[in-house]
Amino acid sequence: MGKVLFVYYPLEKNDLKPCVIIPCYNEERRLKVESFHSFLDSNKSIDLLFVNDGSLDKTQVVLGQLEALFENVSVLNLEQNVGKASAIRKGMLHVLDKDYDHIGYFDADLATPLKEIPRFLNIFEDCNIDLVMGTRILRLGGDIQRKWYRHFLGRLFATFASFSLQLPVYDTQCGAKFFRADLARKIFQESFISYWIFDVELLFRMKQIKTSDEMKHSIYELPLNKWIDEEGSKLGIRDFLKAPLELFKIFKRYK
Repeated sequence: MGKVLFVYYPLEKNDLKPCVIIPCYNEERRLKVESFHSFLDSNKSIDLLFVNDGSLDKTQVVLGQLEALFENVSVLNLEQNVGKASAIRKGMLHVLDKDYDHIGYFDADLATPLKEIPRFLNIFEDCNIDLVMGTRILRLGGDIQRKWYRHFLGRLFATFASFSLQLPVYDTQCGAKFFRADLARKIFQESFISYWIFDVELLFRMKQIKTSDEMKHSIYELPLNKWIDEEGSKLGIRDFLKAPLELFKIFKRYK
């Protein structure tokens, strides 16, 4: 692929139109409103779509206030909770008919800070890449804060996922990804069979339209500068234990 030069993405350019989908479920007290305010004040050319996934608290009210304050914020309210995978998919389908070249998704708790977004977009600017995946690599120079057992289980799962995909992918489950819109149109059309490892399912869908060699040159794993394992995650140990069965179902469906 060649060397990638990480220069600051010029947000004033009009040739790249990005949108970031942020799924939310009962985030009234966890949503970092001030962080969103700060980002939106200085990044008016990046649109945010919040998908309120049938929240039972006042998440809809908080998101409505953001939408009223910022022209580059919109909210999609789902009447019933459908889960993260379906919420992101519904968000994708909602914006794919709009004039966006690149569409991504970030977790609502901002485990991946919004300031990482320009680094994702910069990859598309310099390389012929279809998908940029945030990667949580514990390393010098990076601030990756992850509970030890989540790191261990994540590395174990990543090994099985890489073997199943026959691709040297390091971190499939990081909740920060960006797609070219034309690729997103192809891989988000159908409902997912997986509840929370849909990220792996997306890669299997991509394998149906690209060869393994093409995928190696069209996917870029971007080491994040910062990622913090925020309290209140809706994924527990039981979800990790279900992952092998879900991975097997995905493998059988798309092999």
